[in-house]
Amino acid sequence: MNTVSSCIDEYPDEVRTHTALHILKGAVVRVLGEGAMWTASTYVNGKHGRLTVKFDRKPSIEEIKAIEELANRKIEEDLRIETRVLPREEAERVYGNVIYDLFPVPEHIRELHIVIVYDIDGSIWNINACNKQHTRSARCIGRIRIGKTRFRHAKQLLEIPFDIEP
Repeated sequence: MNTVSSCIDEYPDEVRTHTALHILKGAVVRVLGEGAMWTASTYVNGKHGRLTVKFDRKPSIEEIKAIEELANRKIEEDLRIETRVLPREEAERVYGNVIYDLFPVPEHIRELHIVIVYDIDGSIWNINACNKQHTRSARCIGRIRIGKTRFRHAKQLLEIPFDIEP
């Protein structure tokens, strides 16, 4: 058995799909720009997921293709994924508000799990306060296939459905 397939087999589909959200989000921000940095919602069920970001326009087919290609390139580069448990005040001081999404972490939560995906040059590809389980590296995801996106103009939301393979 090769290393990648054994790594993929090591994690439940939901863990792989949830980790894919972080890789995908990094690609979305790099292709569409900082205007797409705020996550409005996420959904994971088996090998299917959906990332919904605040955004002001419908992206082109070429942009969606570029997002998928970039996300899969980062998976192939096997980005390292680290979870740090920090007091909330320290996490906010060190990383700022980029660790949060549009749905707030309740104020009574005093300790945060900070998921950091490192790009190959050591910079941060994606960072988020997230209490879910993640794979230890990007290669354990497999591949991402983006489905038909939906732009909700009235709410300024871009929904990006995807599946992971295998």
